[in-house]
Amino acid sequence: MKLFKLFYRAAAVAAVVAVLALAGCKTNNPNVTNNQKSTDMSTQQTLNEVADRKNFGPQHALMTTPQPCVMIATWDKDHTPDVMMAAWAGQYDYNQIVVSLSKHKTTDNLELTGAFTVSFADIHTVAESDYFGLVSGNDVPDKVARVGFTVTPSPNVDAPIVNEYPLTLECKVVSFADGILVGEVVNMSAAERILTDGKIDLAKLQPIVFDAAAMAYRSVGDIVGKAWGAGKVFTE
Repeated sequence: MKLFKLFYRAAAVAAVVAVLALAGCKTNNPNVTNNQKSTDMSTQQTLNEVADRKNFGPQHALMTTPQPCVMIATWDKDHTPDVMMAAWAGQYDYNQIVVSLSKHKTTDNLELTGAFTVSFADIHTVAESDYFGLVSGNDVPDKVARVGFTVTPSPNVDAPIVNEYPLTLECKVVSFADGILVGEVVNMSAAERILTDGKIDLAKLQPIVFDAAAMAYRSVGDIVGKAWGAGKVFTE
């Protein structure tokens, strides 16, 4: 997977994710799924101790912590907006993103409209964003209105833009099979309040990430080095 320019330009939280926890182990046996094989390997293999470290085993849920808090918005059949939080997400290509999704109202909506938007939870929307992950739109159809959020129809895809999230990607469904959603980003829009000199400013966006080890949300911190620059100390 290529984690290059799009999410840096989009200030996407997914840039902190080094490897997606989406691709399980491959198998030549068509009757054995990736999840089954991973389970078999983890239960049958005897692990050796790693010197000066504590073994945790596979710990599949922690492999890519921290994870992005991406908010996926769609229309349902009644044109009611639905939003869910997804953590297993990242960049798939220069203009594509990928999200691992189990069965949700969102997945029903994706099949209906073929479009969605992706926004990024921030420190100002922690409670609302967490609520969107806790409650299904199948149980609470008006959950977006319930938290006091509003939406604007995207002018580019058949999906809602959540006004309270200042950075949004407008996406068309490229493929959705075996729980893996690939979307093409057709536009990115950002509120003026998170821009500095016309560019996305993470210090103003203040996105949050999901810490699977602590089961908590953390804010993105200070700049600690320049990308494609800090390592030049070893090239001189």
